[in-house]
Amino acid sequence: MGNLLYIIAVILVIGWLIGFVGFHASGLIHILLVVAVVAVLLRLIRGDRV
Repeated sequence: MGNLLYIIAVILVIGWLIGFVGFHASGLIHILLVVAVVAVLLRLIRGDRV
Protein backbone atom coordinates (compact mmCIF):
# COMPACT_ATOMS: atom_id res chain seq x y z
CA MET A 1 0.00 0.00 0.00
CA GLY A 2 2.91 2.35 0.70
CA ASN A 3 4.26 1.84 -2.79
CA LEU A 4 0.91 2.80 -4.26
CA LEU A 5 0.88 6.03 -2.24
CA TYR A 6 4.36 6.91 -3.48
CA ILE A 7 3.42 6.16 -7.12
CA ILE A 8 0.32 8.36 -6.85
CA ALA A 9 2.42 11.18 -5.40
CA VAL A 10 4.91 10.94 -8.27
CA ILE A 11 2.09 10.96 -10.84
CA LEU A 12 0.58 14.05 -9.21
CA VAL A 13 3.91 15.87 -9.26
CA ILE A 14 4.41 15.02 -12.93
CA GLY A 15 0.86 16.22 -13.66
CA TRP A 16 1.59 19.44 -11.81
CA LEU A 17 4.78 20.04 -13.78
CA ILE A 18 3.03 19.42 -17.10
CA GLY A 19 0.17 21.72 -16.15
CA PHE A 20 2.39 24.45 -14.73
CA VAL A 21 4.86 24.54 -17.61
CA GLY A 22 2.47 23.73 -20.45
CA PHE A 23 -0.77 25.45 -19.60
CA HIS A 24 -0.28 27.76 -16.60
CA ALA A 25 -3.52 26.27 -15.36
CA SER A 26 -5.72 27.39 -12.51
CA GLY A 27 -5.24 26.68 -8.81
CA LEU A 28 -6.26 23.04 -9.30
CA ILE A 29 -2.74 22.17 -10.44
CA HIS A 30 -1.26 23.63 -7.26
CA ILE A 31 -3.74 21.66 -5.16
CA LEU A 32 -2.47 18.49 -6.88
CA LEU A 33 1.09 19.44 -5.94
CA VAL A 34 0.12 19.97 -2.31
CA VAL A 35 -1.64 16.58 -2.25
CA ALA A 36 1.47 14.92 -3.69
CA VAL A 37 3.78 16.54 -1.15
CA VAL A 38 1.47 15.58 1.73
CA ALA A 39 1.39 11.98 0.46
CA VAL A 40 5.19 11.80 0.39
CA LEU A 41 5.47 13.38 3.85
CA LEU A 42 2.96 10.91 5.27
CA ARG A 43 4.98 8.06 3.83
CA LEU A 44 8.18 9.40 5.38
CA ILE A 45 6.59 10.10 8.76
CA ARG A 46 4.92 6.70 8.98
CA GLY A 47 8.23 5.05 8.11
CA ASP A 48 6.90 2.81 5.32
CA ARG A 49 10.20 1.65 3.92
CA VAL A 50 10.17 -1.12 1.36
